[in-house]
Amino acid sequence: MRRRSPAAAACVVGGAVAAGLGLGFLAVLVIVLWISSPYPDSGPGGALHLAAGLWLLAHGTELVRYDTLSGVPAPVGMTPLLLVVLPVLLMRRAARLGCAAEEDDEEVLPAGAVFSAVLCGYLAVGALVTVYAVGGPMSADPISAAWHVPLVAVLAAAAGVWGARGRPLGPLPSWLPGGVRKAVVRPRYALALRAGAGGALVLLGGGALVVGASLAWHGAEVQASFLSLTGVWSGRFAVLLLALTLIPNAMVWGAAYALGPGFALGADATATPLGFPGAPGLPRFPLLAALPAEGPGTPLTWAVVGVPVVAGLAVGWFAVRRAREVSYGETALTAALGAVVCGLTMTGLAAASAGPLGSRRLSEFGPVWWTTGVAAFAWTAVLAVPVAVAVHAWRTRPAIGPSALDADDAVAVDDRWHDSGVREIRWAAMRKAAGALIPDMAVAPVPPAVPAVPEAVPGGRGRRAVTVVSGLDLDPGLLAGAAGPAEAVSAPLAPPVVGARVLARRKPPPE
Repeated sequence: MRRRSPAAAACVVGGAVAAGLGLGFLAVLVIVLWISSPYPDSGPGGALHLAAGLWLLAHGTELVRYDTLSGVPAPVGMTPLLLVVLPVLLMRRAARLGCAAEEDDEEVLPAGAVFSAVLCGYLAVGALVTVYAVGGPMSADPISAAWHVPLVAVLAAAAGVWGARGRPLGPLPSWLPGGVRKAVVRPRYALALRAGAGGALVLLGGGALVVGASLAWHGAEVQASFLSLTGVWSGRFAVLLLALTLIPNAMVWGAAYALGPGFALGADATATPLGFPGAPGLPRFPLLAALPAEGPGTPLTWAVVGVPVVAGLAVGWFAVRRAREVSYGETALTAALGAVVCGLTMTGLAAASAGPLGSRRLSEFGPVWWTTGVAAFAWTAVLAVPVAVAVHAWRTRPAIGPSALDADDAVAVDDRWHDSGVREIRWAAMRKAAGALIPDMAVAPVPPAVPAVPEAVPGGRGRRAVTVVSGLDLDPGLLAGAAGPAEAVSAPLAPPVVGARVLARRKPPPE
């Protein structure tokens, strides 16, 4: 029989521990809030069921609340995006630890084995939590949990294994077609991913700016809504925690609002920059108190159009390669692919940030995923492609200067300089201004060239060539006196030297 690997068992345990740590953190938080509440409406069992439901909600699972005033079960499907970070980080850490070996002789499993083992341990705990949460006050939908929990676990475990292996980018699996494998490794796709991610980050940053400005503008309403929900510190702390976990959702909603489609606040109300009809059935909550005023849009709400404009410019800027051999068509195609990546990213974020908060009017809450994605693609594509082409043209422009002149033009300029007499005129003007410091320009006869005369070197080491130039005048010239520019000094600074011998440079003998 094949011996079981202790490393694989450790990976299974690591996945189960990652799920248990996330569940335990939420359970401790809920128990502390339940103990500190002056009016608890359930026992410890209800608090633990609520913690299990929150853990599943962090994976995107839809919950159902039965104790409503109307008696109609109310689904709760909006996932606080900040709450998703906890299981993702724990699962990623478990996968990274499974790929590492603490000792040299310790067994290291392949990436596929680590991925499968960690995933099995995590999903085993997830199945037990789903069964336990079904009978709580906020029951979990088993069908929703059956695909949301594995989806989050698979993505987190794959990211952990990929990071532990050094983030390799290839080679791709052999079962893919050869054309696909060659096309994916082209630089345009890496640039498109970078450009699309940059555009999505700009949109999220702009959404955060829009939400923050709205909160500051409606500060009084936000404070009144926060204080009216509860009067005890434990309840206010719980409301504050819930608002903090929903801040990433608000960023996505702000980005969707700036893009134009806006976000739904019920079945019949949608907030857009062009206007907000109002939603009377909204619950009291600090983030909802920062909604724009009812009525048509104003220049203040129209100003949010600057967010997608900046995002389009960012996509166009990041889509340009530094290499000069890339054509304009390749640059435009890269910018268009970056717009596609930005649109797909915003589509996924919009789908993850939305969901029902109840029945009837609250059945639709948040941005519509497909309209948000189409708007993000349209804005970035319209602006990114011309910007990328313009930046490419600017970076590859030819150099303008003296070096850009042709050789014939340079020769013509040189001939005009010598043939037009401008040189003599300028020289005379310079001499007139400087006085006797500049002598007259006179054409001196060219001395005859003297051939090199070999000179005997004492010691018998050989002969070396000596060049003798006759008529070489090294007189530094006359200096101007104090009486005037035309008066010259009678005696030179040094006697003139007629004739000179230029010796060739001799290398020192090797040691």
